[in-house]
Amino acid sequence: MHGAPLELITGTIAEDPVLGRIGALEVRLSRNETEIAAAQAIRFQVFHQEMGARSASTLEQRDADRFDAICDHLLVIDTSRPGAVRDRIVGTYRLLPQERAMAAGGFYSQDEFEMAPLIQRHPGRRFLELGRSCVLPAYRSRRTIELLWQGIWAYCRRLRIDVMTGCASFPGTVPAAHAEALSFLAHFCRAEGPWRTSARADRYVSMDLMPREAVNAKTALAAMPPLIKGYLRLGAKFGDGCVIDHEFRTTDVLVVLPVEAISERYIAYYGADAERFVA
Repeated sequence: MHGAPLELITGTIAEDPVLGRIGALEVRLSRNETEIAAAQAIRFQVFHQEMGARSASTLEQRDADRFDAICDHLLVIDTSRPGAVRDRIVGTYRLLPQERAMAAGGFYSQDEFEMAPLIQRHPGRRFLELGRSCVLPAYRSRRTIELLWQGIWAYCRRLRIDVMTGCASFPGTVPAAHAEALSFLAHFCRAEGPWRTSARADRYVSMDLMPREAVNAKTALAAMPPLIKGYLRLGAKFGDGCVIDHEFRTTDVLVVLPVEAISERYIAYYGADAERFVA
């Protein structure tokens, strides 16, 4: 079965999956397998047709894996578009709470990064893995990103999430093509102390590609993919080392974002609207 079983979600989310609105755009959790299939079709369009990933079934024209059945699927819906709800879905994000990940054998990110020691160091905290983020080209705007974060924040508040984590990607399989951006993350944004973690030894690729003094913060930030730039604004740190994902043709880094590390101004910005969708 594909799709997040809503009966496993806390009652408030199962009863009202809407997590945010901006204008005609609405962000909410998927309600059924038809909507999840539509989200998988959008993922296929973005990851496989646009970006050249090679891991999905080309017969079904959907990007799907075993994690879809245990995840919650955040959807951005343009309510002004004609047609059925599945035709109005314009973006998606996949959310995997720790309890479901552990019951299924672990997080998606564990294939690339050493997640288990990180989680073991924080036994009293609830982790949430974010992944498979994509938005149709016509909707890649600041407003859509803000709506996604509004939804994620409301979701985290409802489920009392303490730490957000997950893979984020640079395009292509040549880390040197992103030398300054990766070096910036390595030198200035590495998760330290109890939050330290790294790529798995068998997949580890160094992000330290330029000397610290040679990195220009302004040009490094300008070269960051929008998603990674967004995580940085919120206060995220990153694991040591990157991983080349040959199936998706990306260079992956691990995001580590404790909720208490999110700056107050962003909590005020995203939280003000999100609070309406928490209870």
